[in-house]
Amino acid sequence: MDIDVRGPRFGAAVTTAVLAVGLITGSAWLLAWQTLAFALGAAGGVGRSPYGWLFRTVVRPRLGPPTEFEAPEPPRFAQAVGLLFAGLGLVGYTLGPDWLGLAATGAALAAAFLNATFGYCLGCEMYLLVRRATVRAE
Repeated sequence: MDIDVRGPRFGAAVTTAVLAVGLITGSAWLLAWQTLAFALGAAGGVGRSPYGWLFRTVVRPRLGPPTEFEAPEPPRFAQAVGLLFAGLGLVGYTLGPDWLGLAATGAALAAAFLNATFGYCLGCEMYLLVRRATVRAE
């Protein structure tokens, strides 16, 4: 079942804010929260993440009906990519090296910002590239 494109974009906006504050403050707790949010989105789809729940219950009822939909697999893959980078960032912030925390969190922030601001989902594009490569290989 396809999903409302505004949901993942809303999640990316919240993610951008969380990661920006986490990067500025160096808070491992904020990064741990975001890692959990990514894990839930990767495991159950973007609708099962905390930001998906917030969109579905608070934001979407105040908007008009969706006019655009997308397949759920690319955003779910993007959540898994975000999980990887947030996890690396968390390792860097808690165990070191510090540069790993900064670089991984910064990369996740850049990707979330692109999605929130321009609707360009790097993880979704990666999903499509992997999909094309595996279909050609068969």
